[in-house]
Amino acid sequence: MTAAPPLPLNAWLRYDLVRRLLREVGSEVSSVLEVGSGKGAFAARLARRYDYVGVEPDPVAHAHAAERLREAGRGRMVCGEVSALPDDEMFDLVCSFEVLEHLEDDAQALAEWSGKLRDGGFILLSVPARPGHFGAHDRIVGHYRRYDAARLRCLLADAGFVDARVLTCGFPLGYALEAARNTIARLARERGDVSMAEQTAASGRWLQPPDGIGWLTAVVTAPFRLLQRPFAQTGFGTGLVALARRPG
Repeated sequence: MTAAPPLPLNAWLRYDLVRRLLREVGSEVSSVLEVGSGKGAFAARLARRYDYVGVEPDPVAHAHAAERLREAGRGRMVCGEVSALPDDEMFDLVCSFEVLEHLEDDAQALAEWSGKLRDGGFILLSVPARPGHFGAHDRIVGHYRRYDAARLRCLLADAGFVDARVLTCGFPLGYALEAARNTIARLARERGDVSMAEQTAASGRWLQPPDGIGWLTAVVTAPFRLLQRPFAQTGFGTGLVALARRPG
């Protein structure tokens, strides 16, 4: 089996909580739909454990993700939106990482994703936290907003989900990484004629580590992944990871 693709530093912090929540749902999940797979770093990991389907509208990112699934020997990628899937194709889990903040109508997106879940299925999300921290990096990658835990719970409830759990990741390393991303974004040349859709498409390729240093990002973040765990329910951190269930 080939090595898993590299994750950026902040994605390792996020993935630590994602794995924790996936362990909690356990055998209740066998099929997974990921909305917005990007270049497939999470996709390759999820496909090792589940019957995986990913959708990604950006052709460049989709090609990377599809190649990573071919290397893993499992899973399927679709270039497009959720609407490109057959109406009757349903899943035990729909997940989407760092996508909801890119969508102008996040409530409509959650309703659409809920429609791909079997009764009793789960939704697993990650989004950037702390609306007051909206900055240069958010603007350059096409974010409409950041979230607090209360707003995310309300969105999930309004979409019909129950038993929502919202955890916080990224304390304390996330604050330094956020400051660094904002500095890089301010130094980058911004073009006024770039649409939100184009910014969103490019965001999956923004600040991604090359394959050769995947081990390094894992090693650097290892102590911080442990350090953040006691703070997951305190609200301290830079990202939110949420799990909720569709009633069945």
